[in-house]
Amino acid sequence: MKKQLILEDGTVFIGEGFGSDTGTIGEVVFNTGMTGYQEILSDPSYCGQIVTLTYPLIGNYGINRDDFESINPAIQGFIVKEVADFPSNWRNEKSLDEFFKIKNIPGIAGIDTRKLTRIIRQYGTLKGAICSIDENVDQVLERLRATHLRNDQVKQVSTKTAYPSPGRGRRVVLVDFGMKHGILRELNKRNCDVIVVPYNTTAEEILNLSPDGVMLSNGPGDPKDVPEAIKMIQGILGKVPMFGICLGHQLFALACGANTEKMKFGHRGSNHPVKDLTTGKVALTSQNHGYTVEEHSIENTRLEVTHIALNDGTIEGLKHKDVPAFTVQYHPEASPGPEDANHLFERFLQMIETAESGVTN
Repeated sequence: MKKQLILEDGTVFIGEGFGSDTGTIGEVVFNTGMTGYQEILSDPSYCGQIVTLTYPLIGNYGINRDDFESINPAIQGFIVKEVADFPSNWRNEKSLDEFFKIKNIPGIAGIDTRKLTRIIRQYGTLKGAICSIDENVDQVLERLRATHLRNDQVKQVSTKTAYPSPGRGRRVVLVDFGMKHGILRELNKRNCDVIVVPYNTTAEEILNLSPDGVMLSNGPGDPKDVPEAIKMIQGILGKVPMFGICLGHQLFALACGANTEKMKFGHRGSNHPVKDLTTGKVALTSQNHGYTVEEHSIENTRLEVTHIALNDGTIEGLKHKDVPAFTVQYHPEASPGPEDANHLFERFLQMIETAESGVTN
């Protein structure tokens, strides 16, 4: 079945549809990862977005039961150069087309994804629509330009109720802004006694759980659309050691008086080099974000920049000068991507030990 991808600037791509036959509208972004499409499509941070994969062949190893980062994908659509109709892998359970039909997610294949990526890189992320070839382009464009994308993505993907993931080690309250399962897996691996709580949990409710540490998860959208989380962070900062990832990093910065801004096309991929300013070492990292902390806004805060992106110099890590708290913009749990930064989970647990001994970071 022929489908078309229509961008708000009037660009039209014609391709073959797969997955659901429904139409969709979302923010069109691109990811440069060569593998890991199952983790990408199930990452809650893509809520409301139509994801373009720059690697040309997608779906060749199918979909399996183990590589999901959430139960229900929150993406609006998928754009690929070529989709594999007959995946081959010992873990394969269904094709991408079969999975997207089950989850009611539309996809389009056979378009020039290099041209599409160049458009996004030149003009920034754009609204787009995947629809039937039979729909009138001018009418779709009118509808597309009149559409205001939702700004409550965190509310959509966060857990609605708190739940435990028991362990015998340190108690960590994990605030779910759109948590990837990889983060929970890393804490479980270290025998942490994890309690996952909704994004709008108050500081008082978190402190009543007697945590040894608090982790702020990744998530979708603009951090300024989650003011309740900023207030919560301010309420626990200095009382409990804290570690923030991705959106959690941005929310932490806002809570400490810094500012965030939307990037032209963001960082989405699994090979982004990041330099640790304290050691001089460079790690290849997995990233997925469209907002960043403004560098000059750090000047009048008690924050210190610890990591920078080597590609564009943007801030990739922060620490508080007075209390035990640090954050990174990238994903130390990878899923997908390299595990160069996995040691940060140990650093978090070491920070908890140090804080209990009465020594600040």
